[in-house]
Amino acid sequence: MPSMDIAIVLIVILVLVLLFRGPQTLPRLGESLGQAIRGVRRAANESFEGDRPPDDQTAERPPH
Repeated sequence: MPSMDIAIVLIVILVLVLLFRGPQTLPRLGESLGQAIRGVRRAANESFEGDRPPDDQTAERPPH
């Protein structure tokens, strides 16, 4: 299962970070990662919102 492989890799990375950096740096690392993820989501949402016209400027359908 690929998802299990990813989980194992993430656990190994977490253990290595704990060994090399110490437990006191984990909150800062988590905060930085969270801010990065929020930034990517915000940028993606802004990108998609720019692709579609606002609701008040949509063209009306022609009569059938």
